[in-house]
Amino acid sequence: MKKLFIILIAALGISTLSAQHINQHIAYTQIYDFINELATDGYIQVNSAVRPYTRDFIAQKLEEALTQQDKMSKRQRKDLTFYLNDYAVERDTLPKAYVHWTDKKHFDLGLVQPAFQYTNNLFKCRILPILGMDIIANQKGAIAKRWYGADLQMDIANHVSVYANLRDNSFNGKWMLRDKYFPTDNSKMYGARIAMPDYLNNLPGCEYKEASYGGDYSDMRGGIVAYCKWGSIGLVKDNIVWGDSYKSSNIFSGRAPSFPMITLNLKPVKWFELNYIHAWLVSNVLDTTNYYIENEGTAQEKLHYRPHNKFMAANMLTFTPIAKLNLSVGNAIVYAENNVQAAYFIPIAFYKSIDHFMTKGLRVENQNSQLFINLSSRNIPHLHLFASFYVDEIKFSRFKPSNPQTNPISYKAGFNLTNWPVRNLSLIGEYTRNQIICYKHSIETLSWKSNGYVLGHYLGDNSQEIYVSLRYKPIRGLYFDLSYTNAIKGNDYDYLRTDILNIISQKALKDIIWREDRVELNAVYEVFNNCYARVNLTYNDTRSSEPKTEPIVGENHMTAQQALNKFTPLFYQGQNFTITCGLNFSF
Repeated sequence: MKKLFIILIAALGISTLSAQHINQHIAYTQIYDFINELATDGYIQVNSAVRPYTRDFIAQKLEEALTQQDKMSKRQRKDLTFYLNDYAVERDTLPKAYVHWTDKKHFDLGLVQPAFQYTNNLFKCRILPILGMDIIANQKGAIAKRWYGADLQMDIANHVSVYANLRDNSFNGKWMLRDKYFPTDNSKMYGARIAMPDYLNNLPGCEYKEASYGGDYSDMRGGIVAYCKWGSIGLVKDNIVWGDSYKSSNIFSGRAPSFPMITLNLKPVKWFELNYIHAWLVSNVLDTTNYYIENEGTAQEKLHYRPHNKFMAANMLTFTPIAKLNLSVGNAIVYAENNVQAAYFIPIAFYKSIDHFMTKGLRVENQNSQLFINLSSRNIPHLHLFASFYVDEIKFSRFKPSNPQTNPISYKAGFNLTNWPVRNLSLIGEYTRNQIICYKHSIETLSWKSNGYVLGHYLGDNSQEIYVSLRYKPIRGLYFDLSYTNAIKGNDYDYLRTDILNIISQKALKDIIWREDRVELNAVYEVFNNCYARVNLTYNDTRSSEPKTEPIVGENHMTAQQALNKFTPLFYQGQNFTITCGLNFSF
């Protein structure tokens, strides 16, 4: 076993890299925003089309920026020092805590900020407590959200990283008003479930526990990764985001609950990077041929059906022909065979061609394939321009003006103008359009979903979003974000294979059955590393209306109230002024 370990280390290559190749979760928006700011100002270069970044990657970029701190604003220099302290272990040192229980050469047990951290030449360890609470209140009452858990990170011999993050979450709605909104305790309990697969909001997806638990759910992420200077391979359960965006990506948005996957990252040269995953998704579809038998042969015999298998392979190849210009292209396939298919473990492959090879000869139904394109430019100082495309299916004849049919495509375009003409101020704009039937499939097991949540943009198909944000950072750690979102959704259709040509011939957004205008002011202050205080003020006007045209075959015709109930939790229906106050350790 010892010889095998030595061979593994040798195969990874001798490297001076000494860090933790552990994903920094996408929920830590402050560090991602700061890395994007440094890249847009030209201090560093990043491939922001694929996230999460790893902690060692972030530490490396922070140290790169350190060489140009004389060009930064006073606030940026303080932010840089602040975040370097959080990534101290990745830099072979220990962070400076405000209050220590112990203060040794190789390990530190801090009280403020609370953490245990250890580092030497062959082993690094970081343990953080997770504790937080939000109070969310409007005229319908209040919801208390609380979460607690722990985060463990370890690195062995500078080539193997292991991490685990467990948190228990609860949305408690017992303070909701018992009137026309929530007349019973049962309705208050379910009213606290403000994140559900059909709801058109950008909250993280979850799988709630049994009904008696109300809004309780747990989230376990973690993995093991072998890495070297030019790449990594791992088995992880985590959230991912593919496609540049500051609100919600239209390729992988990261909203669906985390899922297990094999990951591969290769960056052998500066101008090329490969990212690949093979994932085990949750189909939420029962397989009536696969079941357990309880109390077999008795009067109490019961069948427990199991879910259908659901797998996904996806890759993204990023080319950098000139500095600060990234061109990314990739593809994916969602398949639901009894077992994983070896061909889909090929990292660089066009999966639709493999699918045809495996199914067409038998004239059986093929799997569900997709194509991705992402463009990102930071060539103009202080300006980030980006666009991304999710292509579910394409026929070039449908682009002709005379053809009423549309391709099921999602596209996004946006910009981020930062620190110009005013320092510490950023202006962000995004436009997203999702065509009819995008993300859907006639076979639910093959849809672009996991746990019922769309993997792409949270609005789903036949929708549009305009997002504008003004972000201001006056001092270190203090963050203001004033944003406006206009989101609309048109007629809701099922993917009926027999009528699909008529469905995609309908005018996109022909009838607006759901609409939301949202204005938010978000203020976050990171008191010290991994401790945040925040206040969010939100006005939303969310309403629905019935379609004005006669329904066609495949259309889910709903009354205005049915559409509102389907797409919006009762807590946010209509016009609301909502205030959220929270404090937490770790994100």
